[in-house]
Amino acid sequence: MHIVRSFDEDLKYLSGRIAAMGGLAERMVEESVSALVHADETLARKVVADDLLLDIAEREIDEKAIGIIARRQPLADDLREIIGAIRISADLERVGDLAKNNAKRVVAITAAQQPVRVVRGLEALAELALGQLKDVLDVYATRAVSTLASVRERDAQIDAVYTSLFRELLASMMEDARNITPCTHLLFCAKNLERIGDHATNVAETIYYAATAEQLPERSRQDKSHSVTLDVAAR
Repeated sequence: MHIVRSFDEDLKYLSGRIAAMGGLAERMVEESVSALVHADETLARKVVADDLLLDIAEREIDEKAIGIIARRQPLADDLREIIGAIRISADLERVGDLAKNNAKRVVAITAAQQPVRVVRGLEALAELALGQLKDVLDVYATRAVSTLASVRERDAQIDAVYTSLFRELLASMMEDARNITPCTHLLFCAKNLERIGDHATNVAETIYYAATAEQLPERSRQDKSHSVTLDVAAR
């Protein structure tokens, strides 16, 4: 607790706005995937519109944080907390952008029926990315940073599912040329979901540094989509 009560209120404002941003970003991801799976163009348009709210929230957090730094000249833990809020809001705004980009592809994707395995793969990827995002936001609220390393390591599972889905989509395009357009859009959607997992990991690293003044160990990237090949002759 700070001697100046208004300083505590400033910090609570930042954490509250981050929590609200996180909740909106989660909902946008969930709704964008639901719109894709159920061909719901109305829901897709809602996701696109909601992105403006995240943009506004990020600007408000930036302005508030800069004002706090100018007025309070914070040091050590407080400064890391404020800079962390700026960085986390930027990651959450980007999560919203990725959800919006997926929602924009709903019309093109639903023009053709996709194999059940592809749809399930996309849902599984979204579930993993959302789970990671929710968990890191829970840690931000509780500051239970001891769990962050294990949460961050789940990014490898997201990468593995993405690589598998990438292979499935390539196979679908090779089986039927009519699948090329919708599957190309789905490839972008899958990559967006994988990137959402990356942003959740960024948030985890920011929270850990803000709380401990230490960096989490460097993590290895497990996305193997660049090495995926299919046997054309066998098809």
